[in-house]
Amino acid sequence: MVTMVGEESSIEELVTDLISLEHDAIAAYESCMARLDNKELGAQIAIFKQDHLQHLKVLTEMARELGVQAPTGGDLKKMLTTGKIALAEIMGDAAILKAMKTNEDDTVAAYERAIRHEDAIPATKAFFMSAHLDEERHRAWMSTTADTLS
Repeated sequence: MVTMVGEESSIEELVTDLISLEHDAIAAYESCMARLDNKELGAQIAIFKQDHLQHLKVLTEMARELGVQAPTGGDLKKMLTTGKIALAEIMGDAAILKAMKTNEDDTVAAYERAIRHEDAIPATKAFFMSAHLDEERHRAWMSTTADTLS
């Protein structure tokens, strides 16, 4: 599923949607860790999950500074992000990582668009750039690792 996060008209909407996206990502990471047979892969996924938790912390602070209520959970996309991982479990660790890679495609795209948001101040853009680099790193690892397992 392609996300539309990053195309919001206001910075407040963007930040709240990114928070929901991060909650969904964290749920997907938890689902992934529970399903991987290879515990070394699970350890790397746990490290990536920490990046998402840090993103969530920063975004929640941004929401507070903007005077908006931060979502405390994901949205309906959570069922999609975790559901495809559950289905991939049948086919093994490579399929799980490929499913996770598709989730990362969405977060990469969202932060890529967020960087260009006209209402983002320089500090906000710097965070979006840093988060974008994290998401690209996650996606590249998942893709490369899945390919080596296939």
